[in-house]
Amino acid sequence: MPGEAFGLYTHQRNNRIRSNFLLVGLFLLVYLTVWGLLLVAYGYGGVPRGRSAFSEAGRTFLSWLPVITLATVAWIFIGFRINVALIGAVSGAKGISREENPKLYRMLENLCISRGMVTPKLAIIQSDALNAFASGVNDKQFTVTLTTGLIEQLNDAELEAVIAHELTHIRNGDVRLMVIAIVIAGVISFVGEVMFRGLTRRSIRYSSSSDDKKGNGIAILIGIAVIAISWFLAIVVRLSLSRAREYLADAGAVELTKNPDAMISALLKISGRADIEGVPSGVMDMCFENDPDDFADLFSTHPSVTKRVQALVQTAGGRMPLEAPLGPPKVAERQPLPEIAETSASHGPWGRKPQG
Repeated sequence: MPGEAFGLYTHQRNNRIRSNFLLVGLFLLVYLTVWGLLLVAYGYGGVPRGRSAFSEAGRTFLSWLPVITLATVAWIFIGFRINVALIGAVSGAKGISREENPKLYRMLENLCISRGMVTPKLAIIQSDALNAFASGVNDKQFTVTLTTGLIEQLNDAELEAVIAHELTHIRNGDVRLMVIAIVIAGVISFVGEVMFRGLTRRSIRYSSSSDDKKGNGIAILIGIAVIAISWFLAIVVRLSLSRAREYLADAGAVELTKNPDAMISALLKISGRADIEGVPSGVMDMCFENDPDDFADLFSTHPSVTKRVQALVQTAGGRMPLEAPLGPPKVAERQPLPEIAETSASHGPWGRKPQG
């Protein structure tokens, strides 16, 4: 129905707007990190008599601001150009051709044709884990990566649901936003490492009174606090980008495949078996599932499988399999979901009336 469809797409649009604001905030954290490091530098190194570490850090920061901005933009540009290759290098993903796996390509193409999408490339990770992710920032780069464990353990309908989920991430712009967030978070790490290395090689000594030393000690403490806050906020912002999007990607997969049961079955099979050994956390944040436990779920990039399955049962008309694979999480009966309540009227955000 139009009302439900409008609600879903409004929710998607609002998430994109919020994400863009978060990305701007994350970009500003680069400046905050540099300022904190300068406070620590002048606090340890000392400043001329009559000056404070705060004033010296401020003057240096303003003089460096154009260089910091250009360096950050350059980093992002490089990240845009090589993100797929970089993710492939750290995850061990290898591109595959149509001739190597025509079945997967046909499945991918059929889903893309139904939505008028450019068909992404396919890549495979040799791993027993059951997981998948999409990468890239434009049509030429977009790549859907699957583990060999996923391909071997899921049936065709389940595999199609997972691929549809990743295609929805591409459609909604989630993949591009996650790449940007990871690249900018990498800038903060890079700036911090370079600045701290510089501090170990540089020694600035000025004569100072006890008052100066006291003031410098305060500057050091504040600088360390600023750096710690910057790192924490960078992590929080990065993690906040994808959590709500998983519900929307599940919704998009159901819209593409018209098969919520297959998505439920795939989630249950993948649960507890998604961790890809040796893959960095930034890449795992982009994956279909990131296996949060009860405590870590609060800070996870993904809702728990329990909540995702519950959403599909309650609002998409999905049904639990008669023999649930691998001991699935318990799903409450028809409980309202805060995450999707605003988009689920009588027919749910997928435009399907729940069964039962």
